[in-house]
Order: sequence, then structure tokens, then C-alpha cells
Amino acid sequence: MINNIPDETDFGILALLQQDCRITHKEIAHRLHKSVTPIHIRIQRLEEEGYIKRYTVIVDHKKIGRGLIAYTQVQIKQHSQESLSAFQTEVVKLKEVMECCHMTGAFDFLLRIAIRDMDEYNELLMKKLSKLPDVGVMQSFFVMSEAKNETAYVMGVK
Repeated sequence: MINNIPDETDFGILALLQQDCRITHKEIAHRLHKSVTPIHIRIQRLEEEGYIKRYTVIVDHKKIGRGLIAYTQVQIKQHSQESLSAFQTEVVKLKEVMECCHMTGAFDFLLRIAIRDMDEYNELLMKKLSKLPDVGVMQSFFVMSEAKNETAYVMGVK
């Protein structure tokens, strides 16, 4: 990495770590035709500069009893900074909410929710989501099947 701009080696490191975060520095060095020490230094720098946010495991949501995925759009009644912040602060605390994005368009937020079944979603909607600050209209879409579900970004030198 020169001048904090990722280069081909950095992108190679990131691509390999996205495929398997348990890969060793030695294996990364071998695959990228580099020595271990510079790879170790680059990974540390990528971590320190926030290119690598964290290391994680991807769990099969169906196998842990979270087989139903819902995308729920939420419109807030008042569009003040306080109302938007209050909603966001509270909704991210819900264990069922996997992602929360503040959006443009007719709805203010898009939530990805992982739940067991429709009964659990109804309970979440009635007892938690609808009671959050300034919630107005909500619209939900349920995933029937997934044709693609990627977590890795495709990268390259510009």
C-alpha cells in the first residue's frame, strides 16, 4: 500500500480473507507470491486503517431456526434529525434486525429481519416495531428463495 491507496497486493489479501478469514499469513504470502513478513505488515495496516472491519463466520440462518427473511421498509412520521436518530437507535437493538439502512425514496429505512416464521414476524411487528419512535407506514417483503447471497466484494486496482 503506497500513500494509503490499496494496491494489487492489498486487494489480493482482502479477496483471500473474504473467502476464508482463517487463512494463514503464510498461505496468503504463498498465493500472492510474497514473503510472510510484508503480508503480516499489510494485514495489520489494513486492519488499522479500517479496510478490515472484523473477522466473522457466516452461519446458515435456516439451521439455527431463522428460516424466514423479511425486508421491511419503514416510513417515519416526522423527518426531523431527532426522530430519525431515535428510531435508528432503538431498531438496531432488536436481535431480529440483521441490517438497518437509512434510505432515500418514499421509505426512510430498510430492515433485513431474520425470524423463525410468520408468527414470530407478527409478534415482532405488533409488539416491537410498531412501538418504536415515530413509526408510520411499514411494508414487508418475504424471501421465497435466494439465487445469490454474497458477502465478499469484488475488488481490483482502479
